[in-house]
Amino acid sequence: MFGFGMKKLVAFAGGVLFGTAGMKILASRDAKKVYTEATAAVLRAKDCVMETADRVRENADDILADAKEINEKRAAEAEAEIEDEAEAE
Repeated sequence: MFGFGMKKLVAFAGGVLFGTAGMKILASRDAKKVYTEATAAVLRAKDCVMETADRVRENADDILADAKEINEKRAAEAEAEIEDEAEAE
């Protein structure tokens, strides 16, 4: 029935029609509202993630400071123990 050229023409016309309708749908007021709401949700999620990351960073800094303090105390105790052993000899 349809020749190979006619099939291409019908496919092209269908694509143009679908593309034109798609552009109108994507540019509609309702679509823009959906895009705006989705963007707002992404921004809220970003803020939540950043707050959590800040809390994790603060806790890691506290842990690091405590660990350094523990190591300093152990080093001082080890040094005092070495001095005691040296004096005992």
